[in-house]
Amino acid sequence: MARGPKKHLKRVAAPKHWMLDKLTGVFAPRPSTGPHKLRECLPLIIFLRNRLKYALTGDEVKKICMQRFIKIDGKIRTDITYPAGFMDVISIEKTAEHFRLVYDTKGRFAVHRITPEEAKTCSPAQRISGSCLILSRSSINSSLLPEGKGLREWPEASGGLQATSPAYKLCKVRKIFVGTKGIPHLVTHDARTIRYPDPLIKVNDTIQIDLETGKITDFIKFDTGNLCMVTGGANLGRIGVITNRERHPGSFDVVHVKDANGNSFATRLSNIFVIGKGNKPWISLPRGKGIRLTIAEERDKRLAAKQSSG
Repeated sequence: MARGPKKHLKRVAAPKHWMLDKLTGVFAPRPSTGPHKLRECLPLIIFLRNRLKYALTGDEVKKICMQRFIKIDGKIRTDITYPAGFMDVISIEKTAEHFRLVYDTKGRFAVHRITPEEAKTCSPAQRISGSCLILSRSSINSSLLPEGKGLREWPEASGGLQATSPAYKLCKVRKIFVGTKGIPHLVTHDARTIRYPDPLIKVNDTIQIDLETGKITDFIKFDTGNLCMVTGGANLGRIGVITNRERHPGSFDVVHVKDANGNSFATRLSNIFVIGKGNKPWISLPRGKGIRLTIAEERDKRLAAKQSSG
């Protein structure tokens, strides 16, 4: 008889995309309860120790987190087993690094660093048009500052050039309902509940959330011609443009997608996450741009790189 929540996880039963070997130990870190499912998340300890190699042991990860260096979606997290998931923004202020968790074409979470352009608070339209001026502290010539003053002491500079922190994330709308007193609510894929959303936002649309305020700043309709990433199934991590939606009442709707190489594939509607209007993504894409290569294509690419370097 079950007596409460499970507290252990064997390594052989851990999700494959964590890439834990069987011989290093018996157990794996069991993720805490949180916004993402156990098999769809990446615990903070695995991200810091196994991916970034910023720590050698779990104790070292604990020391890093307890110094309050790690932020996820703009909030300090000290739990080393906190379940970070798809589209979450992990910030390390000590090293001024920001990462967005997105999938690669092999279904693993890629260590995807966010560029300063994406870290500043520009609207997607401004970024696409190039009208948003991006400046970071490292890009300022210190000789231009008043004599004897650093950037912190110069209010004219520090006011317009705040520390680069990721300002937004994209969330898929899972559910829309009317709560008590007729207040409309919206629930996202990362378990956020937002009141009074735009009436035009529907289920399966993608919303852009300001991480500082938690409010919706923009949204993308689920529609043909928009760019999407697959977040489940055999095509996990692939990116392409939605070409068609097949409706199957009483069963699963199927969405057809075409990638940048012209390859078409189909997946369930629940696996589709819209990431851009038209073919313009609202986030920077991981290496490979979500295009899955065959084994032969990967081999040819490796050989070409080897010959060019040799």
